[in-house]
Amino acid sequence: MIFRHATHNDIPTITVLINRSYRGDSSRAGWTTEADLLSGKRIDEEGLTQLLNDPESLILIAQSEDRVFATIHAHHENESVHFGLFAVEPSLQGGGIGKELLAYAESEAIRKWEVSTAIMEVITQRSELIEYYERRGYVRTGEMIAFPESDLWKRLTPYLSLEILSKNLV
Repeated sequence: MIFRHATHNDIPTITVLINRSYRGDSSRAGWTTEADLLSGKRIDEEGLTQLLNDPESLILIAQSEDRVFATIHAHHENESVHFGLFAVEPSLQGGGIGKELLAYAESEAIRKWEVSTAIMEVITQRSELIEYYERRGYVRTGEMIAFPESDLWKRLTPYLSLEILSKNLV
């Protein structure tokens, strides 16, 4: 398994991976599914391209040979890095790939931006995901924000919000 920065050539593969990992029946093979909360896409190629072109962003991937197994987006803001679009191939979830990629992403953010804090925004209903991040050193801040609206997805439940988690990286 190698970890590296994504390129524009990776965008189609990463887009499919993220959407397969979070939405629709394919996501039910793993434990990070949002299929009961949201339908539609999590992101499209245009959105990923915008993130990749942002000088304050990194998209990182885990791959073996020519196959991409996981991805995460890192965005630099002030003294913090915000992580999102964290996806692992559903059939491989629980095998440690995500834990290793998250550690790599944290170290890359420290190296590139000298950040001291990592931030995650997690759907409040996703208690198992919040617990996963807590095992990685993230703590609940008590802050909540409204779940965003998008033409890419439709809510399947009316009450969604995001909980802010943070981790001291120093």
